[in-house]
Amino acid sequence: MPQQSKYSDAQFEALMNDIVFALEKNQANRDLSLMALGNVITNIFLHQVNADQREKMADKFTQVLLKSINGKQK
Repeated sequence: MPQQSKYSDAQFEALMNDIVFALEKNQANRDLSLMALGNVITNIFLHQVNADQREKMADKFTQVLLKSINGKQK
């Protein structure tokens, strides 16, 4: 069953386009892109997620990422 988002497709696409544009503008290769995105994710966890929920949310994020790159949809 696909998961419903509280964000519109247009809102999501606009943000994704901005992120991809910034990476391309800076000619970030794969490693630099992953480092930068990883640091952004860490910053979000540290500043926007309660300390008592971070590990659980990071674990869930990791599971979803692995399913996404393996092409498995739940």
